[in-house]
This record gives sequence, C-alpha cells and structure tokens, in this order.
Amino acid sequence: MFELKLDDEEGRVRALERLEILDSEEDAVFENVATLVRQVFKVPMSGVSLIDRRRHWFKARRGIGVQEFARELSFCARTIDQPDVLLIPDTRADPLYAEHPFVVGEPHVVCYAGVPLTTPDGYNIGSLCAMGTAPRAFTPEEVGILSSLARILIDSIELRQTASSDALTGAMNRRGWTTEAKSELRRAARYRHPVSLAIMDIDMFKTVNDTWGHPAGDIVIAALADLTMDLVRDHDLFGRLGGEEFALLMPETSPDQAAVAAERIRASFESLPLDIGKGRPIRCTVSIGVTPLGAEDDTLEQMLERADQALYRAKRGGRNRVICSSG
Repeated sequence: MFELKLDDEEGRVRALERLEILDSEEDAVFENVATLVRQVFKVPMSGVSLIDRRRHWFKARRGIGVQEFARELSFCARTIDQPDVLLIPDTRADPLYAEHPFVVGEPHVVCYAGVPLTTPDGYNIGSLCAMGTAPRAFTPEEVGILSSLARILIDSIELRQTASSDALTGAMNRRGWTTEAKSELRRAARYRHPVSLAIMDIDMFKTVNDTWGHPAGDIVIAALADLTMDLVRDHDLFGRLGGEEFALLMPETSPDQAAVAAERIRASFESLPLDIGKGRPIRCTVSIGVTPLGAEDDTLEQMLERADQALYRAKRGGRNRVICSSG
C-alpha cells in the first residue's frame, strides 16, 4: 500500500507533470467515465479534474461550460488535500462554500462528491467528481463506485506510461529510463565502475509557453532532446522525466568527465537558434545538476535527489550553468 504524500506540493506537481496528461487531447476513457458518473449518480454535472500549481483543468467534463479556472475556486483542490472522498451534501449550508461564486452563481453547485486521483507513488493529482444543483446525500455504495471509477482512470494513465519512448522527443520516457537506469546502477555497483547522473531543466520555460504558446515550447523541448542525443554516447541513458526536465545517466564516467559532458550540452544549447515559426529564431538556456554514484548502497532515488539539489542551486545561482554535487 502506498503512502499518501499530502504535504509535498512540489512533488505532487512534478508527479502530475511527469504523466504528461495536463492540457492533453480528449481521451475516450475519461470521456466515458465522466458520462457514466453523470448517468449513475443522476446529476447534471461531472468531471475529471487535474490540479496544477495555479489551475483547475478538466480532462473531461459533462454539464460544465468552462474547461479551466483558478485553483482557488476549485472544489477539487480541496479534494486533493484529503486522504479519500470529499462529500458536501449542501454547499449553501457549508460556511466554506455558501458564498462561493459557483454556488451563488453559475453553475449553481449545491451538492458535491469528489474522490482523489491518487498515483501509485501517493500523490493526489486531481479528482473525479459528481455535482448537482439540489441538496443530495451520497451513499457509501455510491462513494465506492466513484472510487472504483477513479482507480480505472489512474490505471489508464499508468498504462500509457508503460511504453518506453517519449512521443515528443524520441528519448526514453520516465518509466523506461528509470528501469534502464536502475539496471545500470546495479551493474556499476557490482563491478565498482564509476557512473554519473545529470538532471537538466530548460530555463524560463514557462515564459516560452506563455509568450509563444505550447507548440513553441514543444519545439524547444524537442530541440534540447535532439541536441543531447547527438552529443552523448550510445551507451549513455537519456530520458525525459516530464515537462522540460531530462535525465542523463553516464556509465563509466567520473564526476569531472560528467561535468565536461554537461557543460558541452549547456554551451551547445545556449548557442542553438531555435526556429519556432515566429519569423525570428529564439534562444534558450538550460541548467544542469550533476552527481556521481556514491557509496555501495547508493540508490537511483538518492542520486536523483542530489542531482535535483544541484540543479536547484544552478537555478538559484542565475541559471544557464552546471553545478556538481558530491556523492
């Protein structure tokens, strides 16, 4: 049984980003579940929500006019803070919601039932909800049905991650990379060979998306992946962890050698003109955190944590730089 991580907001957002489902196209499984919830519960509104740092976004919705709105307006944002179901039989009698704009105005939500969408590693990334315009109690049996449907959605999301290749970049996806990286670390530990890890993250990526749009962001992500795959060796393991973040595991590589390799990637990306179809090419930079395999009992998770801390220092230090962390 997984341990719920209700107090790790940064980890929760990263878990959502790794799934690459936010702002994605319509999906028949999610659409069908949203329809089924409305039919089974006999309510006018249902939805599958995903919650990022600032937004509530519907992956699927029925009877709801808007696809996204501010997180602070979201009933489901409260659901993801719960270990299980959130039930509100009458919002008008609840001090938290009696004056809520979605209660006193359109769509006039009076009753709400939501269950978290919980990933296998314990993060609530969103919810499956049923909403009505009249007071309504939800029975334990109905809650059980809603929870079962939520598990179907999570299983569907996980199934999409089983393929090892990232569709946008051609790099390994997180699941595929993690499997290969763990195998390589076992080999390195057994033969006491050096291995180093680099985590790279495109600087100011949100600004690219906000200024030029998500298609431009995809071009930038793919460009970094293409450049990196051209520069690394055949036996290096390169994968997209999610969003604009990548990992590079370098077997038979000392910390100094890894720093040189990372600097080559950083400098090459900084000088790369990126044609995003807006007339004039843009340029972007990348920050990189590097760490070696440490003691014999060092794990991939520990290496990722150290590399991530080094990456954080690179960001805080001004971005567009390589920072190394000891094992």
